[in-house]
Amino acid sequence: MTGWRATAALSRSLVVGAVGIGLAVLAGEPVLVVLTAPLIMCGAMGLAYRPTRTPRLATRLDHSSLHEGQGTTSRLVLDDADDVEHVTRVAAGAPYVAMHPSNGRLGRMAGHGSADVEVSPRRWGRRLLGEERIGLSTAWAGYRWGPVPMIGDEMRVVPATAPFDSRAEAPQPVGLVGAHRSARVGTGTEFSGIRPFQPGDRLRRIHWRVSVRTDRLHVTTSRAEEDTGVLLVVDALADHGRSEGVDGAASSLDLTVRAAAAIAEHHLRQGDRVALRVIGRGGEQVGYGAGPRHLRVLLGTLAGVRPQELWDGQLDRLRFRTSAGTEVIVLSPMLSEAVATATATLVRRGLPTLVIDTLPPDAVPGVAEGTDPLLADLAWRMRRIEREQVLARLSGLGCPVVEWRGPGTLDDVLRRLARRSQLPRVRIR
Repeated sequence: MTGWRATAALSRSLVVGAVGIGLAVLAGEPVLVVLTAPLIMCGAMGLAYRPTRTPRLATRLDHSSLHEGQGTTSRLVLDDADDVEHVTRVAAGAPYVAMHPSNGRLGRMAGHGSADVEVSPRRWGRRLLGEERIGLSTAWAGYRWGPVPMIGDEMRVVPATAPFDSRAEAPQPVGLVGAHRSARVGTGTEFSGIRPFQPGDRLRRIHWRVSVRTDRLHVTTSRAEEDTGVLLVVDALADHGRSEGVDGAASSLDLTVRAAAAIAEHHLRQGDRVALRVIGRGGEQVGYGAGPRHLRVLLGTLAGVRPQELWDGQLDRLRFRTSAGTEVIVLSPMLSEAVATATATLVRRGLPTLVIDTLPPDAVPGVAEGTDPLLADLAWRMRRIEREQVLARLSGLGCPVVEWRGPGTLDDVLRRLARRSQLPRVRIR
């Protein structure tokens, strides 16, 4: 409801005051005038502050993009509000959004601070704040405006990058300049060996001790340092478990998205090229790139992930276009046969592939209404046994499977993959 309207208090004070004076005149009782005089005075003051301007209302977020767990302020913007004395703001709650005050109800004098609500998203994704109702009143509560319904603002909440660091080198770095030790000899800083001097070698690489002992110039060699390509494969076919936000229990999709964000930030900080492929109906993809801007693009894409099954036939055509030497990290609860098949295909192609198991240990599937709980529990246990068999087969193919533990999760696995890539291979011609 828009437009200024007289309040019930103003109407009541004027009516009661007029009736009291009339009765006092008719009955000749001055005491009635004394009793109704305060009401008449309040009504007169309310009429004296009759509003003459039409206010304009709007809400604005200080930050429209946040990490989960951070906070911002939803501000109420009032224009042409010289006639307003009191502001009342009531905001409805939204899933995974904490507010202060917690009930979303706020009242302020127009000249004594603004009616702002502090909000904090507790989970990644697109968060739409609850609908609000805002009411205004003039001095002496004579006139009111509203309550006016306001649509809640939308914010993009990117996943929190959990502390993650890895000192392991990439298994098969193929690039130009980076921080990973390459298998080929180059101009890096990692010592490789000592060999006789050849034309074109730099004089600063001469190893004088060996040269004096052998009466022949020898030089030191080093390994090149290159960057690597990293493909993050995010399984968004379903969300298993219960999500309680950034400070509570995490579902499988929570673990997947947060782990992908942490790994992407780590590799981009090292100068590597990172790409993203989401397995889901949305099919989001981000090409290879590096730098802070690319990290923002990756986090924004992860924030828009929704758990949805693929259309019929899409799982059978699931393919990943990757070049040789690309490090493939599959983040999945491994409950889909198509995802396991695609991962096995990458391993058979000779790509360094590893699986991060993101299924929570206490994950329980949702049970449809009318389903026998004992039957559902039995089916879930059988599905877990099938999953363990799939993981065992992937491990047998040479694809490591690890659980996400934060810092140090991938160190041992990447070291083993790097050693495996340096072993001699037998090729059949």
